[in-house]
Amino acid sequence: MDPRFQDPRLKPVLEKVRSQVRLHRDDGLLLYRTPDLLALGWMANRVREQRHASVTYFNINRHLNPTNVCVASCRLCAFGQKPRGPRAYTMSLEQVWEAARQGWNEQVTEFHIVGGLHPELDLDWYCRLLRGLKERFPQVHLKALTLVEIAWLARRARIGVEEALQRLAAAGVDSLPGGGAEVFSERVRRLICDHKITGEEWLDAARQAHRLGLHSNCTMLYGHLETLEDRVDHLLRLRALQDETGGFLAFIPLAFHARNTRLPHLAPTTGIDDLRNIAAARLLLDNIPHIKAYWVSLTPKIAQVAQHFGADDLDGTVVEEKIHHEAGASGRRALARAELLRLIREAGREPVERDTLYRPVQRPVAELTVRL
Repeated sequence: MDPRFQDPRLKPVLEKVRSQVRLHRDDGLLLYRTPDLLALGWMANRVREQRHASVTYFNINRHLNPTNVCVASCRLCAFGQKPRGPRAYTMSLEQVWEAARQGWNEQVTEFHIVGGLHPELDLDWYCRLLRGLKERFPQVHLKALTLVEIAWLARRARIGVEEALQRLAAAGVDSLPGGGAEVFSERVRRLICDHKITGEEWLDAARQAHRLGLHSNCTMLYGHLETLEDRVDHLLRLRALQDETGGFLAFIPLAFHARNTRLPHLAPTTGIDDLRNIAAARLLLDNIPHIKAYWVSLTPKIAQVAQHFGADDLDGTVVEEKIHHEAGASGRRALARAELLRLIREAGREPVERDTLYRPVQRPVAELTVRL
């Protein structure tokens, strides 16, 4: 056993990691329960470096949130607003296109587009939105709409999810962001997001997207009402779907922020919680290529440390994040390219700019002189 290990229960897990043998449910629970966080991080970092050496990926992206109006009333959400609420907004198509244009000096390679379940914006409206973006920014990858939003649009159009996905892809969707998964436990979903599709419906929608050739990310929201068993079950269900489809590019654990939600009494996650989730994910999700430390959710400092606990991605410039900040996330809503480079290098990693599909982006020297 490695001298860094203090918990002897981890010995069988270490042997599996060394032999590249798949971990199972009981192993996953031990990863969440062991007090030996450094050993956990050491194992996850071993796997991370076998896959990605010292590279940490980032991209130049821009978040677009066309509306915060939502018919759901999820207890976990501080972003969604009722149609006549004082903080509700809905952008016109022209306003969304103009918001996208405002970030063009940053040499954006990706628009990340999510919003609420709007009672009036239908599938045709979103298709027009996407076509307009493609016409104006043909080289930008459109990572658009959670599976929850797509299921809602399909229901409103009285068509199946597969047909809705086909129409969105034809309009310009290149991949899906993977949000809305929360935690798959039906007990927890009844408490925090009973207005959303079920966990099984989310997985089935992802399955249909992957079969159509659309890649996606996948997520887990943690730090609210879920148990450790719920977390492990969530990860194993993602892994099973990845075995089937191979369509997930990255897993993103999202720390729950309770302020301004209907669960304000819940304490925030700690850095230990955050690093443990990153490490457990890297060890359990042996078939998902990338683990992202989303700096908006974790803070840049924890995201830096996470690069030695299994993560190999820091996300991107974001410009301008709303959803987590509405729920109390502190700090910046965007980072410049130079700041991402600095964070990664300070963490002792080698920065590699990527596109959404993890292909390296080569910048002309003239572009690199622009402060992004």
